[in-house]
Amino acid sequence: MYIGDHARERPDHPAVVDAATGETLTYRELDDRSNRLAQLLHAEGLRRGDTVALFMENNIRFLEVAWAALRSGLYLTAVNRYLTADEAAYIINDCDARVLISSAAKAATAAELPGRLPGCRRFLMTDGAIPGWEPYETSIAAFPPEPLAVERAGELMLYSSGTTGRPKGVQRKLRDVHPGQDALFDDMIETYGFGSDTIYLSPAPMYHAAPLAFSTVVQRCGGTVLMMPRFDAAEALALIERYRATHGQFVPTMFVRMLKLDPAERTADLSSLRRAIHAAAPCPVEVKRAMIDWWGPVIDEYYGGTESNGRTVISCAEWLERPGSVGRARVGIVHICDEDGAELPAGEDGLVYFERDVTPFAYHKDPERTRAAQHPAHPNWSALGDIGHVDEAGYLFLTDRKAFMIISGGVNIYPREIEDVLIGHPKVHDVAVFGMPDAEMGERVAAVIEPAVEPSPALAAELSAYAALHLARYKLPKTIDFTAALPRLPTGKLYKKALRDEYLARAIAASS
Repeated sequence: MYIGDHARERPDHPAVVDAATGETLTYRELDDRSNRLAQLLHAEGLRRGDTVALFMENNIRFLEVAWAALRSGLYLTAVNRYLTADEAAYIINDCDARVLISSAAKAATAAELPGRLPGCRRFLMTDGAIPGWEPYETSIAAFPPEPLAVERAGELMLYSSGTTGRPKGVQRKLRDVHPGQDALFDDMIETYGFGSDTIYLSPAPMYHAAPLAFSTVVQRCGGTVLMMPRFDAAEALALIERYRATHGQFVPTMFVRMLKLDPAERTADLSSLRRAIHAAAPCPVEVKRAMIDWWGPVIDEYYGGTESNGRTVISCAEWLERPGSVGRARVGIVHICDEDGAELPAGEDGLVYFERDVTPFAYHKDPERTRAAQHPAHPNWSALGDIGHVDEAGYLFLTDRKAFMIISGGVNIYPREIEDVLIGHPKVHDVAVFGMPDAEMGERVAAVIEPAVEPSPALAAELSAYAALHLARYKLPKTIDFTAALPRLPTGKLYKKALRDEYLARAIAASS
């Protein structure tokens, strides 16, 4: 099925609802408006393989822009709405966007963009327009609501968060099929039971790969996307009850914040939930166990990346048998290899590779990065930079990101293990662990805590003692600092590189 089919069969069924305002876009409106924009882009000269960029908050127009690209054979680059003009311009130039669409809510940053984007031909702005931009509504109204004469499947070309370096564009190969006959998403639909009665709560930023991909898959099935402007723990629970949401996708940070709500804010009726899907970062075992105790056996997990080079999945029942696992391969074959590329036996940690018939992605304009992600002897094996191991049954357990591993006295220490312990303390709201230079050991373990209570030396001592109950001595943080808020991206990922860089700069300044 396809949004055009739903527009004909259920024209007034809601395709997307703005959870903040209740504004609804029906399937007829989604189909008509995405067709008008597709016609505009075609008239502007964009053809299969060209790129349109989108710089917008979680706006009800977001998904119609996405569908205009996905039904036109175009790449869509959705840009992080929190970026500065310089950061956004880098991505928009790098992806070779010919048209940029933004919104009045982003006007302050958008005003600086036209002069920085020599390759862009047109600038469209929803909800009103500022100088240098055309009104989106007026512009698409000049074109018919009919599909293009030839519709081919488009693709997302999204950029990494840049948590470990300059953002890189993930370019997947276009499929030469009609967008309504694209079987790529059938496995997701089957795995999670999406259908025409689905009400899918999407609490994360739409520019991120998972919310955008899952939302369009729900719409392929004729379901409803309930889009939150931003995540709020108490409001998310209230929305599940109010709209009788059947599905939702979350990240572990969201689980932590819901669990730490006052008991009076945790009384919503969640009985409509069939699947609560989570990914993006490994979930601490005790956090997930507490969520299952609360929500019941509806929590499923997957592991994969924007690159779509492979995917593992694990059901709630499987996870309870193997706590901490992210599942077995559903797409691709998992291999665990050492730094030289030699495959490791079950139980040994190494770099996680997925084997596919062909490598399904490349990093845009960056063949060196593309090659670096590939196995030295098998170009169709690719890695995302995660360390982990498999058990004898093939279930994958992630240890940490390769880039964040601490080497102290020649011993590998994985920050995630320490973070998972500390986040379990009731006085800890958030935590980051990373390595700092140490003259004797090479690196030492440092922890930065966002406390749930007033910070103090006594609290630091209490947390140190708590960690010592659960961790080997060599893994214990040598320093514990406190901060008002850790730098997490809206997707839930911790911006650890920026945090570590800040502490390195302080250490250098103190020693000079």
